[in-house]
Amino acid sequence: MKMKPAVPLLLLALLTVTGLSQAQLGNSFLDFSWILPSLSRPANHSRIFYAVMFDAGSTGTRIHVYTFIQSDSEQLPMLDNEMFHSIKPGLSAYVDVPETAGQTVRMLLKVAKRTVPRVEWKRTPLVLRATAGLRLLPAQKAQALLDQVQHVFDESPFLVSDDGVSIMNGKNEGLLAWISLNFLTGHLKARSKKTVGILDLGGGSTQITFLPKLRKTTESAPAADYTAKFDVLNATFELYTHSYLGNGLMAARLATLGALGAEGLEWQVFKSSCLPKKFRDEWSFGGLTYQVSGDPDGYTGYKLCYQEVLKVVKGIIHQPYELEDSNVFYAFSYYFDRAVDAGLIDEVHGGMLEVRDFKKRAKEVCNKMTKYPPIHPFLCMDMTYITCLLKDGFGFKENTVLQLTKKVNNVEASWALGATLDHFHYLKIH
Repeated sequence: MKMKPAVPLLLLALLTVTGLSQAQLGNSFLDFSWILPSLSRPANHSRIFYAVMFDAGSTGTRIHVYTFIQSDSEQLPMLDNEMFHSIKPGLSAYVDVPETAGQTVRMLLKVAKRTVPRVEWKRTPLVLRATAGLRLLPAQKAQALLDQVQHVFDESPFLVSDDGVSIMNGKNEGLLAWISLNFLTGHLKARSKKTVGILDLGGGSTQITFLPKLRKTTESAPAADYTAKFDVLNATFELYTHSYLGNGLMAARLATLGALGAEGLEWQVFKSSCLPKKFRDEWSFGGLTYQVSGDPDGYTGYKLCYQEVLKVVKGIIHQPYELEDSNVFYAFSYYFDRAVDAGLIDEVHGGMLEVRDFKKRAKEVCNKMTKYPPIHPFLCMDMTYITCLLKDGFGFKENTVLQLTKKVNNVEASWALGATLDHFHYLKIH
């Protein structure tokens, strides 16, 4: 007996249910995965489970809804899917109206309800971790925002633990981002000594994490909090990792402009040679609004701008003993975004860049501001800061190659996946 008609008949039945015709489907008609996603899943999986992780950053709030498959034969789960959505600005922008922060989270929770099957809601963990945006706020104001989030979480149908809403320390932010990227690239499951390092540039802080080959790298670190250990799959990893609060891209703008601690000076105009001469506007960060402008009576250009941003980096960023030959580094968040804005990489696929590529484009943007004001007025400042951070901060050579990425295997490059694995106790951080 021939069984060939079975698949077309199954598809015909499914198409009837969904109301789609073969003409409407076009070339996707032969791609069964969109309509039968379970066909891509291993037959021996024991269970499918979900997790909802909120990343409350300084410039935006993001929701990651993960679908995992736990196989009987594997200790670590397989990530089957991620649903991602983000909203700007970050929770810290609502420091004086914390109720609005709760509304932002409530809106994003709709994504989780659409993604997780209703029958799974009560056993799906719901977690929010806030980063540098809230770490930069006075403790009382930060707690008021977290209380609003907690109230929304408690009203939700998801599983909320006692530590479900909190501020993450910077050390864990870098460590968990490293775990995310090495999980997605397969190095974590393979317990490989060949891993990838991470460079994460947020709005309020920046992180560097990698697995050193030389003991001197960790021994020569300035303090104990520049290293971290964790266990997974009966293997122990000792990493070089550090988070620099105040050296994220937006916080660095603030420092470059000389506007740190300028609360109550809303009338003052903060000038910089990193901005176009004729530019003058308002700029907001962390719930405060600043008057900023170029220097109409002075000079602009890369050299002057570099001198300004160097003050934000020099003496603050530690240069690890071993950097060049230890890892391939994945750079994401604002590294990726500004490389896209500067036309250095493709917005979808990212790409490989040398450190000198940032420097070259920074020079071009800064030195042409008078004749050709950039569409993005902060591009000169941001590109110069990234160049300075990589070269004079961390100590990368100009020919060091970085992998600029937004997603790895269609999953957002961030600490959120690592934090989720940690929440499920797949990791032992110590």
